[in-house]
Amino acid sequence: MTDKSANKRGWIKKALFAILFIVLLGGGAYWYIMNETFDDTASSESAYTVTAQELINVYQTNDSVANATYREQIITVQGRVTEVEAADTTVNIKFTDPFTGSYLIFDFQSQHVADAKVVQVGDSVSIKGSCSGNIYSQLRKAHMISFKRSVLVNKF
Repeated sequence: MTDKSANKRGWIKKALFAILFIVLLGGGAYWYIMNETFDDTASSESAYTVTAQELINVYQTNDSVANATYREQIITVQGRVTEVEAADTTVNIKFTDPFTGSYLIFDFQSQHVADAKVVQVGDSVSIKGSCSGNIYSQLRKAHMISFKRSVLVNKF
């Protein structure tokens, strides 16, 4: 019986160490992701410059290829603003395709929110941001292409 209980204790110790290791590894990954910092998008170079309608069309044609091309890339998008969603501390700007309902939505970096708050529906603007990819809504039959860390480049 002593051999079996010694083996059982050894197995329990190994399992506890494995669990502790996994918890520490997960905690470290969580800390890294939550504390990750990014350069100001205003000082980053754009990998692509497109119009809002061109980008929406690319995603509607083949969203897998579009995600492979544009996801996590800094992109400058030119278009006419169709909606501005302002809150206390943030602003979201949308470019919407009136025929399909698909849209681009830009979330601004905190230091550039004041610039975005002056934008109004109907303004022609250029916005630079990091493309997060798209989500397709089966219910609406539309694509939502989101951008993070955005900055207003020009207002025409």
